[in-house]
Amino acid sequence: MKARISVITLGVDDLERALHFYRDGLGLASDGIIGTEFEQGAVAFFDLQAGVKLALWPRASLAHDTGLASVPACTAISLGHNVASRGEVDAVMLQAAQAGARIVKPAQGTFWGGYAGYFQDPDGHLWEVVWNPQWLPPEAA
Repeated sequence: MKARISVITLGVDDLERALHFYRDGLGLASDGIIGTEFEQGAVAFFDLQAGVKLALWPRASLAHDTGLASVPACTAISLGHNVASRGEVDAVMLQAAQAGARIVKPAQGTFWGGYAGYFQDPDGHLWEVVWNPQWLPPEAA
């Protein structure tokens, strides 16, 4: 398999609440909820970076589409948001908290020389905000 991940879909309990958190709270660009004219079709898309989108889809719709009985919240993974500085980690963590995120682990130095913190969105999805001096985002390099 050649990795071609272009969409990360998060199942959410309340699409309006999730849209508000990501668009209005975190400032991610979105055209809002689309597809409401289709049964199980309402979804919100966000541009993350070139060629990568975040999709928010109601858990019931995701379960219906996959054929699973349900799609529980999953904290066995985290989504890493790599930033250009320690200060940016602090700024994003504060923005997430003000948007309604639950701070799981405040930003702090890491054993490998970076700086990171964790938050959960209103649906329990785990995000790591991280500054890694070895993996700076392209705009910071």
